[in-house]
Amino acid sequence: MEPITEHRLVSGPVVYGFLRLVRVPRARQEALAASLAEYCRRHELQLSSLFTDRDAAGPASAAFTGLLDVLALPNVYGVVAPAMSHLGPKAIATERERQIESAGARLLLVRRPRPMHSTVPRSGPVRCPHSGTTRVVDAES
Repeated sequence: MEPITEHRLVSGPVVYGFLRLVRVPRARQEALAASLAEYCRRHELQLSSLFTDRDAAGPASAAFTGLLDVLALPNVYGVVAPAMSHLGPKAIATERERQIESAGARLLLVRRPRPMHSTVPRSGPVRCPHSGTTRVVDAES
């Protein structure tokens, strides 16, 4: 009898990691790379390669240019980063996000951006005024 599909080794969607590490200690670099690998493992994504931007100068870094090049390859699902800040300062990050999406890829963030006005109560649901839905937020979040 053949094993069911969930028991076979299959490759998940291909993603590429992106880290912006300007004057970051080696231990922090390793921890961030490990967090991307763990995120991909948990979400059944295949982390194909990791691009590291060490240049704080501007939006046209060699690492980001290389990332855009691989996004043009067939069967690439997206880019995974620890947080939006890894794409650079706000203006640069916004432009880079646009370029990633223009390439047909998804931007996946390990940590989601925080709301601008955080008024999360210690317990109970949080009502979203515009969506009509209710989100439950843990006290530890």
